[in-house]
Amino acid sequence: MEPDALAAPSLVDLTVARLSREILSGRPGPGEKLVEEQITRRYGISRAPLREALRLLAQRGLVEHVPRRGVRVATLSERDVRELYDLRDVLERHVVRTALPATPGGLADLREALRAMAEAATAGDRLSVAEAHRAFHVAVVALGGNRQLTAAYAATLEKIQLYMAVNLRREAETAHAPDGVDRHARLLDAVAGGDPAEVLAVLDGHGARSYLG
Repeated sequence: MEPDALAAPSLVDLTVARLSREILSGRPGPGEKLVEEQITRRYGISRAPLREALRLLAQRGLVEHVPRRGVRVATLSERDVRELYDLRDVLERHVVRTALPATPGGLADLREALRAMAEAATAGDRLSVAEAHRAFHVAVVALGGNRQLTAAYAATLEKIQLYMAVNLRREAETAHAPDGVDRHARLLDAVAGGDPAEVLAVLDGHGARSYLG
């Protein structure tokens, strides 16, 4: 019975990882109902691990339970979004002003995130592009070496990832695939240069509010 006891939590973890990745890619989108029967059939799992996964995702603010209507992808009000971006800006700029010059290890993490972003863009893999965008920005904030600040930033970014993903799709329809990679390459160059004023100038032109990545 001991192996069975380990199987259920592992299945829950896998379900959380897969479903959160899909949600953070923008499909299903904000407010879209999550139909248990469809998900269990697509994932090949029972309802029990799915419901536990949905409970955990609700704790992270990615889904919400609606009385008598089931579970849907979480939505944010315009005020929520503005406040989250304000918090994102404050945290990023604090790190830029206090953490430069970056360590070789920190720059290596940024280069790896940019490499993954470029590969995903070339392959047309929108899911991986969204993840690489998040990883890049988290790596920027991690330059400060403050684990609590980085965790708070990552949680903030996760809550607005739904809207980042919407704009990733919009960019795919209106711009060339390398555009997002080029924006982040310019930011990496500025960070590597070690001038906080230059990094802040690049961030100001990064399109964080019109293009949320």
